[in-house]
Amino acid sequence: MAQGADRSILVTGGAGFIGSHTVVALAAAGFRPVIIDDFSNSQQRVLDGLRDILGYDVPCYVQDCNDRAILPGLFQRENICGVIHFAAFKAVGESMEEPLRYYRNNLGSLMTLLEVMLETGVSDLIFSSSCTVYGEPETLPVAETAPVQPAASVYGNTKQICEEMLRDTAAAGKPLRCIALRYFNPVGAHPTAKIGELPLGTPNNLVPYITQTAAGIRPQMTIFGDDYPTPDGTCIRDFIHVMDLAEAHVAALRALQQLGADAHSHYDVLNAGTGRGHSVLELVRLFGEASGQRLNYRIGPRRAGDITAVYADVSKIQSQLGWSARRSLREALEDAWRWEEHLKQ
Repeated sequence: MAQGADRSILVTGGAGFIGSHTVVALAAAGFRPVIIDDFSNSQQRVLDGLRDILGYDVPCYVQDCNDRAILPGLFQRENICGVIHFAAFKAVGESMEEPLRYYRNNLGSLMTLLEVMLETGVSDLIFSSSCTVYGEPETLPVAETAPVQPAASVYGNTKQICEEMLRDTAAAGKPLRCIALRYFNPVGAHPTAKIGELPLGTPNNLVPYITQTAAGIRPQMTIFGDDYPTPDGTCIRDFIHVMDLAEAHVAALRALQQLGADAHSHYDVLNAGTGRGHSVLELVRLFGEASGQRLNYRIGPRRAGDITAVYADVSKIQSQLGWSARRSLREALEDAWRWEEHLKQ
């Protein structure tokens, strides 16, 4: 069995989109995932999907990561040896309307988690960060050495502050070994269609809006702007299959475990993307080919806050972790559509 087979990894927000797929990747790699999720932005049905894929019930604590009282007992009871931290509020628009709520939850949960990790002697942490820290990059592809730009949203600012919190804790010599993965745009679903993206209400992300429009749930989708300085006038993004991203977390966790006992303080940031950019219009057309569905869309005005183009320089994660994205964008869209069809059953 793979390294870490007898050891437990706490996955905060493990019933969410990326979290649930990472639970599958951890189990496939021989780890024992343990979920904590308050289900404020996820659904209990995800646990059924995980059981169908894995053949057993993943331990799940329906708790808030901000609850300082419950975490030490959980760490001890489940013999936690590492943490992957996804739990956070993530709606950009809502963050601008409810800034204090976002700061309290996203910063407070990480501070609480770090305090408990230091108390219990658990040092290894993979943090869910975002390419939003780069803003509108000056050069493409964007590397980890690019300057962090002022955040365009409260949500984005919480990611920046969390990165600083982790960096400063490690720099202080505390027993913390952390890799922050700066995600680009995760899309797709598990190929079994047992788990996938489950937006509550109107989707904030592009692909579930596309699939819901194709399924007739949404009457029409809007592409925000076709006058950007790109080949077809629409924004360009780095779309990564969610299972590739999930496997990047496993690779990062293994890298921390291989540092050895002498390296008790460590912090690094790594881009997690494909290294390729695709335009929004390209994605829409490719979805039509992959699904066989005609998509009802219109071109609307630009949306405030959208940048023209961003895609990852992935040379650092490839060289340090030996990881690279393996699945195609078409495969991701096929999986996303299969998941949408499964939801109708």
